[in-house]
Amino acid sequence: MPRGSRRTRLGLIVAVIVVIIVIASLRGLATFWTDYLWFQSVGFTSVFRGVLVTKILLAVVFSAVFFGLMLGNLTVVDRVAPAEVDAGTANELVVRYRDFSYGRQLKIRLIVSAVFGLLGGIGTNREWNNWDLFRYHVSFHTSDPQFHKDVGFYVFQLPFIRFLIGWAFEAVVVALIVSAVFHYLNGGITPQAAGRRVGSAVKAHLSVLLGALAIIKAVAYYFDRLALDLSRAHVVNGATATSVHADAPAKLLLMVIAVISAALFLANIRQRGWILPTVAVALWGLVSLLVGTAYPALYQALRVNPSELTREAPYIQRNIDATRAAYGLDKVQVDTNYKYQPALAGSEIQGSTPQASVNQQTIANVRLLDPAVNILNTFDKYQALRSYYSFDALSLGRYQLDTGSGTPQETATVASVRELNSSVPSGFVNQHLQYTHGYGAVLAPISQSGVDANGNPNFSLSGLPPSGPSPVNLTPNGSQIYYDNGQDTNKYVIADSKTKELDYENATTGQQVTTHYAGTGGVPAGSLIRRAAFALRFGDANFVLSGQITPSSRVMYIRNVTARVKKAAPFLKFDSDPYAVILNGKVYWVIDAYTVSDNYPYSQNANLDGLPPNSGLNTTFNYVRNSVKVVVSAYDGSMRFFDMNTGDPILKVYERAFPDLFTPVSQADKLFPGITAHFRYPENIFQIQTNMYGRYHLTNASDFYSQAQAWAVSPDPGSGPLTSNSPLGATVIGANGQILPPQVPRLQPQYILANLPGSPQPKVNFVLITPFVPISATGSSQNLTAFMTASSDPGTYGQLKVFQLPPGQTVDGPGLISNAIRSNPQISAELTFYNQQSSQVELGEVDIVPIDNTLLYVEPVYVESATNHIPELRDVVVVYDGQAYHSSNASLDGALCQIGAPFSAYCNTAAANAGPLINTNLGTGGTGSNSQGSTSTTTVPTPTTLPPASTGPVPAPPAGATVQSLLAQAVQELKAGQAALKAGDLGAYQAHNQQAYIYDEQAAQLAGSSPPAATTPPTTAKSG
Repeated sequence: MPRGSRRTRLGLIVAVIVVIIVIASLRGLATFWTDYLWFQSVGFTSVFRGVLVTKILLAVVFSAVFFGLMLGNLTVVDRVAPAEVDAGTANELVVRYRDFSYGRQLKIRLIVSAVFGLLGGIGTNREWNNWDLFRYHVSFHTSDPQFHKDVGFYVFQLPFIRFLIGWAFEAVVVALIVSAVFHYLNGGITPQAAGRRVGSAVKAHLSVLLGALAIIKAVAYYFDRLALDLSRAHVVNGATATSVHADAPAKLLLMVIAVISAALFLANIRQRGWILPTVAVALWGLVSLLVGTAYPALYQALRVNPSELTREAPYIQRNIDATRAAYGLDKVQVDTNYKYQPALAGSEIQGSTPQASVNQQTIANVRLLDPAVNILNTFDKYQALRSYYSFDALSLGRYQLDTGSGTPQETATVASVRELNSSVPSGFVNQHLQYTHGYGAVLAPISQSGVDANGNPNFSLSGLPPSGPSPVNLTPNGSQIYYDNGQDTNKYVIADSKTKELDYENATTGQQVTTHYAGTGGVPAGSLIRRAAFALRFGDANFVLSGQITPSSRVMYIRNVTARVKKAAPFLKFDSDPYAVILNGKVYWVIDAYTVSDNYPYSQNANLDGLPPNSGLNTTFNYVRNSVKVVVSAYDGSMRFFDMNTGDPILKVYERAFPDLFTPVSQADKLFPGITAHFRYPENIFQIQTNMYGRYHLTNASDFYSQAQAWAVSPDPGSGPLTSNSPLGATVIGANGQILPPQVPRLQPQYILANLPGSPQPKVNFVLITPFVPISATGSSQNLTAFMTASSDPGTYGQLKVFQLPPGQTVDGPGLISNAIRSNPQISAELTFYNQQSSQVELGEVDIVPIDNTLLYVEPVYVESATNHIPELRDVVVVYDGQAYHSSNASLDGALCQIGAPFSAYCNTAAANAGPLINTNLGTGGTGSNSQGSTSTTTVPTPTTLPPASTGPVPAPPAGATVQSLLAQAVQELKAGQAALKAGDLGAYQAHNQQAYIYDEQAAQLAGSSPPAATTPPTTAKSG
């Protein structure tokens, strides 16, 4: 090939590479600029600049230091290089390098130093957060018990100091290696020579570097000694007996040895031999082996292990105190006057006293719509209304609603926001200009009033356009959801273009209701240059080519609210569950943010059991505070980071570093009137606190060491699909036929509205609640020992309270509800009947409901088709005083009626509840209706299993009878009994219920879950 053609081809290749580099650089610059525009649009440019300047500062300073270190050493290398080398002893590489470098030494030094300076400096920008903590550190106003340093030193300063020491050691090691290489290239080191292989000046130079390494290591030993407070010991975290009595003295001795070694290395500058360096290294290695490794191991084995509790008790106590402080457990209020009672007298529920009224309100807010069961599919079925809308998550909260009493009362609710999904028609205009936002929200009480006759949600706010009572109604602009927590908000949209944006389609006329965005969210599209930058960022030339985009159009990106707050405050950890709040006609998102550290001395690492995988707390830490709440507008994406006034020192540091980011929580209601009434204590931190409190309620070192009185969060009795592996099913069998040890999933925290025991005045409180049982590896211990609550009410927000059962009192915990259900043949038979023929039973999570000093356990039962997976409430199980009761009409009132006194008043409302219907063909779809139409199937009502009025054996089922036919006959008897009850004929009422009981028992026998025939029913009827 001609030389000219080769040069042309090479030039083309180089040109293509240059173009690729330029394009890549342009895209990076475009992303950088549009990031700045994003921070500018949300008003947090100070955060962008602060982080950027800190990163640049660190990279420049450390690059400059490394550059200077390398340049200085290479200059020394060239200064002490021999003028000539012996051609007979020098190898060819040395000769060629000396010929090449002649007259170019300065350039070589500068280039090599610059390369290593960049390599050693650029990566340090990752330490920007540690530098901010170091720079703006504050005091914790408490000291560690071993070295008496302020806790703030460990949390804020020590991490950056240890990074600095490690970086310096690595930098000197690199300088030592590079210097040795260039000494070799210059002829100062000649390993092939017969006589002196290393020049005396070279020895002096390398001795200085080795001495510097020894000094750095001595400093490292000093801080390593302090860091023993952060060690992960086998008993508890922190400096325990071996650390204090063996490791700490060893670090001091090694520090002295390192200083002596440094002195020997520096003394070698004069000696310029190998004796002193060899002695230094040998002495250092021997002491490190004997004192740093062997002695602590022997001390642990010979002194600590034989009498571990005695030796470790003081350090266990330190760990207890530190851990309780680090997780806020030292502020837990323990109710020592809690006197559990297995049953109520009656006056606590019936009547019109303030106490009875709040207990009635507590029962009226028991959760039957359970987000743990996939009722999100139910929301989609009845309220998505269009294929391109869906609901991504459910938000629990409380609102002042009138649910039938005539007076608005605080009502526990579940809400969800109608969001766009991936079913939006394709094309640039559809995807980015027309379908720009979701629309509206839905809300329903989670209690009996929130469930309709078919077991589906009874919405208080629903439809398009949204319609509901004033506390939860939405304005037209407030209904537009541009920012949400769905995955599809990861894409960008362009609002207020020439194309009209779709709000919704009118259900009656089918006409589209459209709008043009009128808010301030997003970044103005602006000039052609700005639009070109967006085109590069998103890889979409339509930003430049489309005629629909105007300079005033708003480009909205990073619209997922979780991603949004993470970008605005990357130094905070965020909760897994942003929740929607409907307030003053608008939708807002509230996200909890945490500050964490893994450097709190003596504190134990967090127990993360049960924590959702997408939680920001899924990391290693031993200190946490819920210091910040973020309120994000669903309409314009504006964010407010509220300092929750927890006194958290870490947040104080960030407020010093980013003063424009945070707003005092005292301003929250001024900016968003009424928002604090909707703040709720977050589940993620409560899970961590309850996990830790199970062990750390023990404040005595001896008790803590034995763990005999330790607690664990109560096991889940089997919520979710009813399968052979659930507690109500068979033994868990492995793939090879072996019996597997039982898994111990724990109950998740539950939000409830309840009047807590011992309250100074009757009032329902919105709290999180978690029950405890004795700790056991297999979860076999399931008696209730205590329960913890966390208040979400203004004035007491964040208050943790523990109600501990009296010692020696045996009370069933939530895990034993499965035993109570199993021992009730009617409930067991019903579940078996539902869980067949293409249908699936879904058990809701068990709610623990305190009523004065008594506890109710409530578990909703859902049934869903195997084809459409739309769960419908089919039953409510109540466990009271160790016995399970139910009312197969999805009625909590009906289940309470079965108990009899003191809940007999609920029989009146139970009789009025017609209850849901059982689909005889669940595989073909469920019942229900919405604005788009309705479907129905042949149905059979479920009997309410009231106890019989007289005794006597239950005969065997008649020949040819089926479960369905027996239940149908039970239905007829039940209807007749209800008619007799309304007519005041109690004798006929009891007779019909007696026969209904017999039919129900016979159906249970056929289902295979009942005891053998000829069982004897109870003798006393419990009715209203």
